[in-house]
Amino acid sequence: MTPLLRDRRRTLVAGSLAVTAALTLAGCGSSDPAADSSSGSPAKTRTVSTANGDVDVPASPKRVVVLDSGELDSAITLGVRPVGATHSASEDAFPSYLPASETKDITPVGEIANANLESVAALEPDLILTSKVRDGERYEELSKIAPTVMTEATGSAWKENFQVHAEALGKQAEAEKILATYDTQVAKVTEALGGKEKAAATDVNFVRFVEGAEIRIYGKQNYIGSILADIGTGRPAITDKAKDGFSYDVSPEKIDLADADVIFTSTYGDPGKAGTTKTMNSGLWKALKAAKNDKVFKVDDRLWIAGIGYTAAGKILEEFETSMTK
Repeated sequence: MTPLLRDRRRTLVAGSLAVTAALTLAGCGSSDPAADSSSGSPAKTRTVSTANGDVDVPASPKRVVVLDSGELDSAITLGVRPVGATHSASEDAFPSYLPASETKDITPVGEIANANLESVAALEPDLILTSKVRDGERYEELSKIAPTVMTEATGSAWKENFQVHAEALGKQAEAEKILATYDTQVAKVTEALGGKEKAAATDVNFVRFVEGAEIRIYGKQNYIGSILADIGTGRPAITDKAKDGFSYDVSPEKIDLADADVIFTSTYGDPGKAGTTKTMNSGLWKALKAAKNDKVFKVDDRLWIAGIGYTAAGKILEEFETSMTK
């Protein structure tokens, strides 16, 4: 999670009167998964275990709103086009790694961790997908709009979250096929590296430059860390010092601590303000083993860090294999 999103996580949506009005527009029938507003007869529902307890959801949700990038990836991966979604605080568009044909008709409903509840309600969703780390403080408000399925967190729990999303969307069979495809692709990448032993003998680091924060050397308890673990690559000892397993933050003057056989880098924000350009032109950076051996690869931050799903993972594996086998 970026510093901006951490701050925004606790931001409350203003204008409660406007939200109340929008909820009225959404209609009682649309907000109640247990009743069919047109016939008055009970609707078919399923019970999903969530971070907030059991939630009854429509058996076949038709109007889904997703409030984070992981949920957006899950829905599209499972063949469900949401009617609404949030976007990154740094960009107004949805992630470009997702098929444009699948995102062009999705209505933006605000920034991640700061969704506009009036906009959400106006879409009359029958299901909302998000997480407690993003929207926990607004669970009651969201639940008044539509059944809301929350996972506990994001990042390293992406695989477990995907299973919850699949259950909520009624797409468990599709999910099994996606998992099998991922496992096959992981095995292919490991083999391309020369097998498990050679993969384990190659230390790989991920360094993220963040505007407004120190440089992050990513640990093992995060999205990209879990993918590297699946491939079976080695990780430098510095990753064991990552706070909560997430990242070990350093200044440009200590970037030598990021040394590894291979380094992937990304930037959140402006490269100049994030220190990317200055750091990567420094003597300390150029002295890194990976830099000397031309094994530093710049990648898309929104894919490698913010994707947090199986479609993103598939593209990451492709790019990883291409880079490592040059």
